[in-house]
Amino acid sequence: MDVKHMEVTVTRDDIAIKKVVILAGILALVFIFASLATLLARLRRPVKSSTLCSYPVYKQSSASFCKARQMQLFTYEDLEEATKGFEEAQKLNEGATGTVHYGVLGNGSHVAVQKFQCENEENLMMVLSRVEILSQVSHMSVAPLLGCCIDLGNTPQVVYEVYANGTLDEHLHQGRHKGTIDWQQRLNIAAETASALAYLQYEISPPIYHHDLKSACVFLDKDFSAKIAGFGLLNSGFEDGIHTRYNYEGSRFYRSDVYDFGVILLEIISGSKHVDLPAMALPKIRSGKLEEIVDPHLYYHEQPAFHREQIVIVADLATRCLLFGGDGRLGMMDAAKELIQIAKESLDGGRRGPALEETFQMISMSPDSIYLP
Repeated sequence: MDVKHMEVTVTRDDIAIKKVVILAGILALVFIFASLATLLARLRRPVKSSTLCSYPVYKQSSASFCKARQMQLFTYEDLEEATKGFEEAQKLNEGATGTVHYGVLGNGSHVAVQKFQCENEENLMMVLSRVEILSQVSHMSVAPLLGCCIDLGNTPQVVYEVYANGTLDEHLHQGRHKGTIDWQQRLNIAAETASALAYLQYEISPPIYHHDLKSACVFLDKDFSAKIAGFGLLNSGFEDGIHTRYNYEGSRFYRSDVYDFGVILLEIISGSKHVDLPAMALPKIRSGKLEEIVDPHLYYHEQPAFHREQIVIVADLATRCLLFGGDGRLGMMDAAKELIQIAKESLDGGRRGPALEETFQMISMSPDSIYLP
């Protein structure tokens, strides 16, 4: 073979190779664009809220998380529309671990949407695993979880059912609702709330602690029965009882659900949302001037003698929750039993809601019920 023929052959081989490389490059680009188009189409396609899940959360990455326990998976668009873009007027509560907004879904269901801001995927998985735990809880005074949304990655949303009478916070502190619940209703709400917290801490294994308990986290149904929501799912101490907080002066102190419940009891008695309610109320209680802090809407001096006595007893319990609840010396079961006994004596022969009836049964079946007075 002569040199000229070899040069022609090499040139033709080079051209063929170049054509193959160019064709492969074009095909690769087409594949990439097609993949991106498919991905965008999937992201834009609405996911029906009835989408169900069939595998445990804790074994899945955040990208593949669907939802355990057959709960609804909402899209961000669903919840953004329901809450009017998470506008300020829709906000029910702002806690240490997230915000809660009121919303109405497309099907007319009233919901509370709790939004968390996770710093990383570990935080996200922490929230999702705790959602899975809470989804298994069945108690008449714990608001059921309807579902969640993970469209925004590290900003998951948890959806609770909302009830006809709003929140305890609204009835104690806000506008037209303020002062609309009487002492008997307030006592029932306190007993039901304590009962639910005691159930979560003593009857569930591992125990569940709220870690962000406020009157705004206590929903009220049509019968003014309590339903607890807004759990601090991003708190590092979800499975233990103590968490650190700072008061309005910046001093660090230790709190627990029992301590926070003591603050709620003071709100129930006083109707006040003072920036540091314990510091304002405890000196009055200790000096025997309780009537000076009682909610004017309760008309303390016009109450029957046994109601005034109950208010004094509940104020004493609130004091002990604040003094001994932060370090665990007073447990939620102790507080629940006292309130349940007061409510039971008050309601014998009177009206008793289904939530309180379940409370009495739960306490009577508990191994600790021998300690009931």
